[in-house]
Order: sequence, then structure tokens, then C-alpha cells
Amino acid sequence: TYGAGGSTREKTVGWVSRIKNELRIEAMAHLTCVGSSRDELAAILENLKRNGIENVLALRGDPPKGTDAFRAPADGFAHANELVEYIRERFGFCLGGAAFPEGHPESPSPESDLLYLKKKADAGLDFLITQLFFDNRFYFDFVRRARAAGIRIPIIPGIMPITDVAQVERFTSLCGASIPPRLRSDLHGVEKDAEAVMDLGVRHATEQCLELLKKGAPGIHFYTLNKSPATREIFKRIIKSGPPDRGT
Repeated sequence: TYGAGGSTREKTVGWVSRIKNELRIEAMAHLTCVGSSRDELAAILENLKRNGIENVLALRGDPPKGTDAFRAPADGFAHANELVEYIRERFGFCLGGAAFPEGHPESPSPESDLLYLKKKADAGLDFLITQLFFDNRFYFDFVRRARAAGIRIPIIPGIMPITDVAQVERFTSLCGASIPPRLRSDLHGVEKDAEAVMDLGVRHATEQCLELLKKGAPGIHFYTLNKSPATREIFKRIIKSGPPDRGT
């Protein structure tokens, strides 16, 4: 990932390079518009290319801490579609972008949100990864509306296993996602028991993943938040359940 304000960009390049070249695992680097001019972004992209990285997740990024709105840096970009277009014209990366099943927090309406998403996709994206959600109906409805708007690229659902109640409530308040009332009630019933929270989070995320895959999602993107045991457990349960029957 790419830290707030681009604070960990050197670490991002270093880690994805190590993952790709030492561990031989395909990697994807995050890249945001925050705090970087076009020349600085080009230097980062050239560095990624030199290290054999083929995949970039191109994001606008959040406003730097302490500011109330995103402001484009000098000779930089104000929107993700500008960054996507810039990369597509100059580099040969496979490009991913962000999508928001419940709407971007800054978007005035679902229709406006889709309009900007279509613009971003048309700028040169190869796939989309959604913001986290806890009710699959948001994902399926979003995909339906995106297809109706002419967005044809794969839309990968983003799943965040709940491991901490206060953390998930903070995250959802920032990104515009919602927690279903029943799940919120269950979480508050066990919030003082870390093991019970983890078990509930893993169980809920596993159910989400199985339904998503069964109904045609092209894959799953996990937000691990540096807590990989939950994601590993979900993965084991998915594998144990066998391949999804996509015919139902």
C-alpha cells in the first residue's frame, strides 16, 4: 500500500520489488496522486518498471491528514482518471482502479458516482477493486448498474475480515460503507472478546466470499490490515468448501 500523503512510497516500491523478484509472487503497487508532481510520479513508475513490476493500482488518494478536501499538488493530478490516463499513455502497466458499491463519500449521487467511474475506466483501466462492504447486495446491485452504464471491465469485490469492532466502525465512517444492523448488533455483543470478534468476522466474510464466487464474482480482494491470520482462515474455509457452482 501507499501511506497517507505518499509517506511510504519508497517502501511500497521496495516491498513490491522484493515480493516479485525474491519471493516470485506477482505483486501490485499502489500509486496515488497525493503529494507528487507528474515528474515525481514518472520517476516512481520508471522505478517500478525497472524492477519488473507489471501491475499498478492507480488511486487519487485521501486528503492529507489535517485537511478538509483534496487539493492537487503543483503540476500533479486532482482526479484518478487523470493519473490513469497519464500512466496509460506512457507506460505498459496493467492498471486497476477503485470502485465504491455504496458510493464515494464525496459523490453527490449514485448516478454521478457512476459517471466518474465510467470516465476513469475509459481512461485506461483493466479492472476495478471495490471498497469494502458487508452486505453482498450492494456489490451485485453495483455491478448491475455499472454494466448498464457501459463499464465492462472486471469488478473485483473487496472484503475486509472484521477483527476489531472500533476499527471497523472507524473505517466505515471514513469510506462511506455501512455495517448491517444484525452484524453490528452481533459485534457489539462480543466486542470485549477479541477471539469471538475474530470468529464472527471470519464467519461473516467467509459467507460473503462463498456467495460472491458462486454468483460470478471474478475473484476476491482482501483488505488484511496487516492481520493475515483472519484472511488465511477464510481462504482455508473457501478451499475446503470446494469450487463454486457458478451455474446456480
